[in-house]
Amino acid sequence: MRLDRRALLAGASAALAAAPMARASDTLALTGRFQQGGHVIGRTWPGAHIFVDNEALTTASANGLFIVGLDRDAQTSVHIEARDGSRSAKRQVEIMPGTFPTSRINGLPPSTIEPDDPALLTLIQAQVAVKAEAFASRVDADLFADGFDWPLETFRISSAWGSQRILNGTAARPHYGIDLAAPQGSPVRAPAGGSVTLAQSGMHFEGGLVLIDHGQGLITAYLHQSEILVSTGERVRVGQTIGRVGMTGRATGPHLCWRMKWRDRNLDPSLMVRTV
Repeated sequence: MRLDRRALLAGASAALAAAPMARASDTLALTGRFQQGGHVIGRTWPGAHIFVDNEALTTASANGLFIVGLDRDAQTSVHIEARDGSRSAKRQVEIMPGTFPTSRINGLPPSTIEPDDPALLTLIQAQVAVKAEAFASRVDADLFADGFDWPLETFRISSAWGSQRILNGTAARPHYGIDLAAPQGSPVRAPAGGSVTLAQSGMHFEGGLVLIDHGQGLITAYLHQSEILVSTGERVRVGQTIGRVGMTGRATGPHLCWRMKWRDRNLDPSLMVRTV
């Protein structure tokens, strides 16, 4: 079934209306999607240090906004505290479990499942280092607060986020992207403003890859593109075309794999659509 972007956005807005809100006081207001793969967006004192389960992880923006990611295996509750000098405010947020199906994909080249060629392994390690540097970006911004659109106008979801992958009959790590099947060459648009931390074609697994930092290390990734239309270091605006749908890298058909990461936590980007 092909999904219309307008209908999807309407559904996302309805989901937001039903999203829980936890408020300790005006000094620490929290909203978001409190579930595995989801996120918490908070407002507190500008520049306050944010502790997650007693670990300092981020800093509120000049607007007092911050984001905390909840990965696929998040525990049943998370403790969030804002500290600003002698002041502090804290909340305990209950986290709902996610539902993650099994996804089977066959017909992939063996070199994309268990590569063993020494030269290829060297290339892969070099690309891992490039990606790690790009994911380490920490842009001082809160562009996530402007809300997210879907990166494609029309698509169908061909693989759900967080699904347990069975590749060529072999169990693999969970799928930390949501696959959006669309015609080859369809424009890929930035769902929110941000800074491009990587724009690279020819990645072994990802093919044409773009990473965008939307602030505080919340980074989205766009995989398997046939063409890349932005450059590393470029500032992009919401709706700007950043590339085109393809089937490069580990792919069996044209689609966009859309991913999201906060620090070392993998998030479901579809839960960010029209969140704020």
